[in-house]
Amino acid sequence: MTEYDVLIIGASASGLMCAVEAGKRGRQVLVLDHANKVAKKILMSGGGRCNFTNLDVSAENYISHNPHFCKSALSRFTQWDFIAMVEDHKIPYHEREHGQLFCNDSAKDIRDMLLAECRQANVDIKLQTEIQSVAKLPAAGYALETSNGVVTCTSLVIASGGLSIPKMGATPFGYKVAEQFGIKVWPPVAGLVAFTLHDKDKARFAELSGIALECIVSTAQHSFRENLLFTHRGLSGPAMLQISSYWQPGETLHINLLPEVGLMGLFAQRQQQAVRQQVKTVLGKYLPKRLLTAIFDSGLLEQTMGSLSTQQCQWMAGQLHDWCIQPNGTEGYRTAEVTVGGIDTNALSSKTLECKATAGLYFIGEVVDVTGWLGGYNFQWAWASGWCAGQYV
Repeated sequence: MTEYDVLIIGASASGLMCAVEAGKRGRQVLVLDHANKVAKKILMSGGGRCNFTNLDVSAENYISHNPHFCKSALSRFTQWDFIAMVEDHKIPYHEREHGQLFCNDSAKDIRDMLLAECRQANVDIKLQTEIQSVAKLPAAGYALETSNGVVTCTSLVIASGGLSIPKMGATPFGYKVAEQFGIKVWPPVAGLVAFTLHDKDKARFAELSGIALECIVSTAQHSFRENLLFTHRGLSGPAMLQISSYWQPGETLHINLLPEVGLMGLFAQRQQQAVRQQVKTVLGKYLPKRLLTAIFDSGLLEQTMGSLSTQQCQWMAGQLHDWCIQPNGTEGYRTAEVTVGGIDTNALSSKTLECKATAGLYFIGEVVDVTGWLGGYNFQWAWASGWCAGQYV
C-alpha cells in the first residue's frame, strides 16, 4: 500500500495545476491517469497551438446552473496569473481575435511547462493506471484500488474531465464517483460542437461545403457573431460551436447571413440606380453564388432590380437577415470540445472546490458544471479551479 497526502485522478490541465500548487505547499502528491500521455487535450487544442486563456475573462463567459459559482476561482487565479507563468517559462505566444491567446510554436510548450513545475514541486505522475474502486476510510481519507496496487490519501481530487472526445480517453469516471458519494450530477451534453442537418437540408446545402462567412447566430436567449462554416454534414465554425452549448434539441437557429448590410436599403438604392442589374449580381457582391442558389430559385435571382416588388424585396431580406434552420442534432461527444453539465456546484465550496458533505473530496475542471465559451475560457477555468483546490488539499 502506498500513502500520499493528495491523490489526483486525471493528468489534465486542472489536475496538473492542482498538483503543482499542492506540491509547492510540501504535500506529497500523486497524479494518476489511465492514458499513456499527460494532458492530451492540451496537446490537441487550438490546432496544436493551445488557446490557453483569454485576455477578457468574466463569469458571463461560462455556462452553469449556478452562474455565480465560478467567480471566486476566476478572481483568485486570473488570466494574468497564468500569463505570468507562461512568460516566466519564456513561452512565446500571440493574441488572435476576441482576446484569444495561443502559443507561437506548439501546445507542447504548455504541457512541458506544467511538467517542469510538477518536477520542481516533487509531484509523482503515474500513467496507464486504471482505478478499480474508491472507498472512504473510516477515520479520514480514501483508499483506491488501482491496476498497480492500493493507494491511500488524505485528499482525493477528481480532475477526470467530461465525456467529450472519447478517442482521447474521456470516461464518465468523475460522475460515477460523485454518484457513489450521493452528489448530484447535472446531465452531461456535448458542447462547443458542430451541428448536423436533417436529410432534406443536408441534401440542399451539401454543395456549400467549405464556404465560410461571418454571421450572427441566435437562439431565443443567446447570440454570437462569429464565422459560420458549411460542412458536408451540417454547420460548423466558431459561431455554431458557441451557440451549440446553449441550443436545445428541436430548437430553431436564427442566422443573419449579412450582419453588415441593410438589404432593404440596398434594394431601394439599386432599384433607383441600377434597375437592369440582376438580383444575383447585386447579392453576389456580398455572398457566394453557391449560397444564393441554395436559398433562392434561379428565376428570382435572374430578375432585374427594377422588376422586383416590395414584397419580394422584403422576403429576400428576411431570408438572408433571418435565415431559420432547425438542426437535426449535433456531432455529439465524438468532436465536442467540452461537456456541458456535470457535478452540481451547490455540492462544492466555491473557495476550495471541496465537497461540502464529504471531507477531503474535491472536483475541479471540466467534470464540474462550469463550461466556458470557445476562446480559452475552459482552460482558464481549469487553471483557476486547479489552483484554488491546490491551496487547500
